[in-house]
Amino acid sequence: MSVFETALGRIYSNPSMAVSALWISATTSQERTIRVIQRAPDRITEFGAGRFVSDTTMVDVRVGDLPSPRSGDLIVIGVDSFTVQGEPVRDRERLLWTLDLRPT
Repeated sequence: MSVFETALGRIYSNPSMAVSALWISATTSQERTIRVIQRAPDRITEFGAGRFVSDTTMVDVRVGDLPSPRSGDLIVIGVDSFTVQGEPVRDRERLLWTLDLRPT
C-alpha cells in the first residue's frame, strides 16, 4: 500500500471529510455502500456574449471502493438521489474517481 493510499484511507474514514453513500448500478442493479467526498463547485458556461453560472454536484470515490462506475449509475447520499452523468474520471495516481452528478 502506497503512502497516498494510506492517507486516502484516513481521509475517507474521517466523518468530517467523507460521508457514506449507496451506489446502485444502472445495468446490473448491484448496490454497495461507499464513502464519498462531496463537492459543489460552480460551473461557468459561455453562450454568445453571456456567461452563465450553474451549480454542480460532484463526488470523489476511491477506486478500491468502486472499481467501475458508469454513466447512469445512481448515488444516494442521505435522502438525496443523484445520477452519474458523463464519464467518470480518475486522478493521476489512479486512486480516485471523480463523478459528476445530477439530481434524480
